[in-house]
Amino acid sequence: MEPSARAALERARRTRDVELRVIALRALAWTHRVRLETDTARALLDDAVETARRHRLTEVEGAARVSRAYVRQELGDLAGARRDLDRALRDPAPGVGGPERRRAVGRALLARSVLDHNAGRLVDAERGYRRVLDSPDLQVGTAVVAGNNLAMVLSERAAYTDALRAVEQAVRLAQDAGPAMLAPALQTRAWIKVRAGRLGSGMRDFERASAVYSEAGIPLGEYFTEYADAMTDLRLLPEAVAAAGRAEDEFDRLGLPLLALEAGLRRARVLLLSGDLDGAARAGAALRRAAEKQRRDRWRDQAVLVEVEAVFLGGAADSDQATEVRKVASRLVRAGDLSAAVDAHVLAGRLADARGEVAHGLESYTEAARLAVDGAVPVRVKGRIAAARAALLRSDAEGAVRQCDTGLRDLAVHRDSLPTVELRALASGHGAELGAIGLEVLHRSSTPGRVLAWMERTRALALAGRLPVQAPVTAPPVATVDENRVLSSDWHDVARASRTRGTPWSLARLRAGLEGRVLVELGGHSGRLVAVVVDGPRSRIVELGPEQDVADHLRALVFALRRLANPRGAAAADAARVSAELRLDALSRALVSPLGVGTDDELVVVPVGVLHGVPWSALHAGPVSLAPSASLWRRTADWARDDRTGQVLVAGPDLVGAREEVAALRRTYPAAQVLDARDATSDAVVRALEGADIAHLACHGSLRADSPMFSSISLADGRLTVQELHAAGAAPRRLVLASCHSGADVAFAGDEVLGFVSSLLSRGTAGVVASIAAVPDVEVVDLMLALHRRLAAGQTMARALHGARGEIDRDTPAGFVNWCTFSAHGAA
Repeated sequence: MEPSARAALERARRTRDVELRVIALRALAWTHRVRLETDTARALLDDAVETARRHRLTEVEGAARVSRAYVRQELGDLAGARRDLDRALRDPAPGVGGPERRRAVGRALLARSVLDHNAGRLVDAERGYRRVLDSPDLQVGTAVVAGNNLAMVLSERAAYTDALRAVEQAVRLAQDAGPAMLAPALQTRAWIKVRAGRLGSGMRDFERASAVYSEAGIPLGEYFTEYADAMTDLRLLPEAVAAAGRAEDEFDRLGLPLLALEAGLRRARVLLLSGDLDGAARAGAALRRAAEKQRRDRWRDQAVLVEVEAVFLGGAADSDQATEVRKVASRLVRAGDLSAAVDAHVLAGRLADARGEVAHGLESYTEAARLAVDGAVPVRVKGRIAAARAALLRSDAEGAVRQCDTGLRDLAVHRDSLPTVELRALASGHGAELGAIGLEVLHRSSTPGRVLAWMERTRALALAGRLPVQAPVTAPPVATVDENRVLSSDWHDVARASRTRGTPWSLARLRAGLEGRVLVELGGHSGRLVAVVVDGPRSRIVELGPEQDVADHLRALVFALRRLANPRGAAAADAARVSAELRLDALSRALVSPLGVGTDDELVVVPVGVLHGVPWSALHAGPVSLAPSASLWRRTADWARDDRTGQVLVAGPDLVGAREEVAALRRTYPAAQVLDARDATSDAVVRALEGADIAHLACHGSLRADSPMFSSISLADGRLTVQELHAAGAAPRRLVLASCHSGADVAFAGDEVLGFVSSLLSRGTAGVVASIAAVPDVEVVDLMLALHRRLAAGQTMARALHGARGEIDRDTPAGFVNWCTFSAHGAA
């Protein structure tokens, strides 16, 4: 293309053909842009625009401005790009002029919409994409890109039905436009389906997009980029890091440093999300150097934010970095990058706040709050965090609580529109700091009831999500068998929500439901733990210790229990036992002793954060039941009265003692339905669980701590994930999970918790017994038999487990592990 462009430029000079000169300059600039020689491209386009303007060649000037706008975006000059596009669209109106003029206007509208999209102005972007698609004489390529991008914007605001409709139209148009158009459209459809909960269909679209790329010989960098985004949405973070790394390598191999830089930033952000602060800081620093070498100011600023945030979270940021972030924030504001500018100002405020620089902190927080007003929900929530932090710096405690309250309300509307538990849990993470700020203020100055009500505003809300308004709620949507497992989950959510959401939060109603039990709900703020204790008519706030101390003891305890479950000699077992008992004593003194409860009191414990992994039954002498929230525990008390009959006993494959365990339980439940290692397929187990009074699963369990909805149990035909079980809506009244790690629900930011137990409780199961760690397979049988004898006699899960644990020989390593690790959940 370059020789032709140069020849045309030479001919224009000889003939003094000004219009040809502008066209040739544009073409030559584009060849330099493709080679990522962006500064040269910008200079050529400056010449083209000025030449056309001087000779009043309106149409070719507009085309040159559109080209320059794309280059300006790549250079980080978003404000300059917007000026070019506004000028290109100034006259005539989109429907005026001949077909070529209307097509040119459509391309300019598309470019401006992309600019709005990249800057986080989603409302403006959506409006622009719709105008493009409504334009006459639209070229197929423009229509595909506009439809594809519109679908992404709609997905960002959880309008998944409309998003899928838009992307389906883009895919249809792209079928005849070649693989370069079809593959990205398929990727977008895959990404939206994954976000909408249609995991199986979405993954098939990803595979098809990969095949289209490969068959056409198109590099797979873009594919891996989109795949990384989908894995991030599912919180499959190791897969996301790997996919982003492959995209980075692919772009490097092809000599595309800008795209490699963007993929590297994606990988660095996922590292930050996953808690790998050292990895994120190193990646951010390397990307900063690469961006400086390429003279990519916008990307350098993004890398700086990742690097400094990682360093700050690791406790090592300095005053120079604080100054640098303030400068980055100012540049992003000038560039018109709204979302990134809010992030930068919030980070600058945190840095100043941590160093006691009140004036700088107030300035940064206030600017973040101002900029966030018109952003998408996550951006607006960050603005509320900034406004609350600013109020605290002004010593306006009630003002901080008001900001937190407004932000949590805004977030609740957004979260309830999301279709899957994972997305709702991740959305709650945006409000984690709002919840912590409110708790920090209220626990010092408010009543226990108000503090408890505030805690409940951020507990297990993803488990009670609603369907988007546009989705049907009268029956499960029609879909393939695979997709129905996922899609039907939302219908079950709505059906159950209609029975449970009508009753507002009431401390009096909660007290009545406790029936003599003592509620202990825990929360955290500023690195410290606090508890609200509801004991009959009395309630109180109890200050506990630093959360990090508890986390350290818990980590050492889990390590000791793992050694005891598989001891390598008597000496190693003795050492592990001593360590475990020391850690249990430390945890009991930190978490239970300060509460002032009686040794025989039955506790209902609502943990927070890492405390979901604590073996609470081993810390208190009386019965203990756990729940993700007090509200959810109260709901399980209602469900415990369901009149169901029938038992289900499942023996999974390759588990030593599973068949013997189930055979022994047959003596307690002679009429039970039994599924052995050959018959226990996923479908068979799901069908059997639905409607059962009590079920017992003796299966291998596998924990995915990074994405708990992909934790699983092993069955005859492979693994049954939490996501599949949740989607199917199978909810026996009571369930015993005699599987390793089955009770190890994972806490998300925002006081959400996901895993087997929380999923089952949210679906209608009233009581669960499960283990937080690996259990000795054969030795657990006696505990299970003792447990079920008591359940069959009518005891609750908490009381039956308490009694069964009392029969365990704790002198043996296996007995001690089983005594420690099993917990009861729910009221049944």
